Amino acid sequence: MKKFTIGFFWISLLCLCAACSNNATTKTETTTDTLKVPEKGTYAYDAAFLKKNTRSIVELQDATGASKVLLSADYQGRVMTSTAAGDSGNSFGWINYKLIESGEKKQHMNPVGGEERFWMGPEGGQYSIYFKKGDSFNYDHWFVPTVIDTVTYDIVQSDKSQATFSKNTEVTNYSGTVFTVGITRKISLLSKSQLEEKLKTTIPAGVGFVGFESDNQVKNNGTTDWKKSSGLLSIWILCMMNPSDETKVVIPFHHLTNSRSYITDNYFGSIPANRLLVKDSVLYFRCDGKARGKIGISPLIAKPITGSYDFKKNILSILIPEVDKNGTYVNSKWEIQKQPYKGDVINSYNDGPLADGTQMGPFYEIESSSAAKELKKGEVQEYKQTTCHFQGDYHALNEMAKQLLGINLDDVKAW
Repeated sequence: MKKFTIGFFWISLLCLCAACSNNATTKTETTTDTLKVPEKGTYAYDAAFLKKNTRSIVELQDATGASKVLLSADYQGRVMTSTAAGDSGNSFGWINYKLIESGEKKQHMNPVGGEERFWMGPEGGQYSIYFKKGDSFNYDHWFVPTVIDTVTYDIVQSDKSQATFSKNTEVTNYSGTVFTVGITRKISLLSKSQLEEKLKTTIPAGVGFVGFESDNQVKNNGTTDWKKSSGLLSIWILCMMNPSDETKVVIPFHHLTNSRSYITDNYFGSIPANRLLVKDSVLYFRCDGKARGKIGISPLIAKPITGSYDFKKNILSILIPEVDKNGTYVNSKWEIQKQPYKGDVINSYNDGPLADGTQMGPFYEIESSSAAKELKKGEVQEYKQTTCHFQGDYHALNEMAKQLLGINLDDVKAW
């Protein structure tokens, strides 16, 4: 009986140890699985989401893995998002998770988001490519051309530092002019030295950064030359980013005695004074995603730089567009226009509820446009924009804001 008792004891002890081992393994596996789920708002979360819900993702990254840019061929080679601090860093692009996950195709526009996307103008007027001939200029008749909305682009080339996308298409404007267009879009990740060269400044030690340049080209693939008298196209680059209650867009401009007349602020009705401040040579625009409004800057006063600051997360965003003071810029107002070639070069849009209470976002946008050119058969127009983000110490970022935008962040925050 004694031998049986001792044997039973050892068997029971072994079973208990095995059970404890299994429990420990289960707990370890559970903990590991939990750690694998990225936090929403991080680059890793958005990368995992897009890889799961879309087909053709291209990722650019530097040697350190800190600067990353995520591109999508499904969505016209747009930059979906980027980060300055690797997978765990903030994701700078606004992404419409619900729409992408649903797979739904909306009638007027598919606002899937994206930090930097390719569009073409003009949006409104007699040369619009968003309205059909004879239709009224209202939302019911406004349709984004599929080639800049839902069509997948071809990946021509890609590696860790750059990717090129292309598509051929036809678009027809309000006046009936048909454009046969070849589109090419190249996105390049910028190194620290390349970014400093473009900005003409030094990035302080300890400040995280990411920067990329988009090189956008349209080619006249038709059999006739494009003429001003029948309508022209512009290259339109739009950046959708995440708003906060403490985000403000800053647009410096050249001061003239009548500078205010070169700023359009009534695209969607008047903007309240607590949301828009225009000083002698700088404009502040509150972008919290809570009130729909849009502003535009004429090339006659625009500087080739604009940006925003998120005081909640200490993120300085800078855009470098190309500005041609003597260029022909299309007018995108939703009306038959007396001056169809006196449009904006820089725009900013703050999303907010529509009249029926629905809302696309919330998000905010900083936009830029190329001049429109009379392209001969086979001729190409090129337009480049640089987008970059900096995150880190407030005082270091304030020094950068002073150098780049000519403003003190303390003044912006106080407004």
